[in-house]
Amino acid sequence: MKNKEKLINIGIISISDRAFKGIYTDKGIPTIKNVLNLSFKKSFKFQEEIIPDEQKLIENTIIKFSDKLSCDLILTTGGTGPSHRDVTPDATTNVCNKILPGFGELLRRISYEIIETSIVSRQTAGIRNNSLIVNFPGNPKSIEETLPSIINPIMHTLDLLKEEK
Repeated sequence: MKNKEKLINIGIISISDRAFKGIYTDKGIPTIKNVLNLSFKKSFKFQEEIIPDEQKLIENTIIKFSDKLSCDLILTTGGTGPSHRDVTPDATTNVCNKILPGFGELLRRISYEIIETSIVSRQTAGIRNNSLIVNFPGNPKSIEETLPSIINPIMHTLDLLKEEK
């Protein structure tokens, strides 16, 4: 009898006042799903939510995805810039047990080679309990350009976190 491979439980949180209000259709969640479907070699399932740029709500949603929904991987899209409403990295940092700055550094480097203004992105990554959390900008093109480059580091981190369970 073959061992069934455990599904990777992936939470995707789109952080956007306008998408939350229905002013425009969110494109971050479908873009992340598409990239993962093309890049991942493992089976996964998705949890997803669109929320406004409110720091406490972002924190509570990350906590819910980690602690209650047991997501192995939580990817956020939106709220990583320098404006006053861009608070996703702050929320992520507040709820993580460990920060993994290398993810944000690599994502900015990749983006900078394409567009110099990406240097103002504040995206970060961290670990909350057994969940890896990675921030992405809200721009779908940026997600397409950067997410494939970190699939192997993501899988390595998830493997390390599984060893600790």
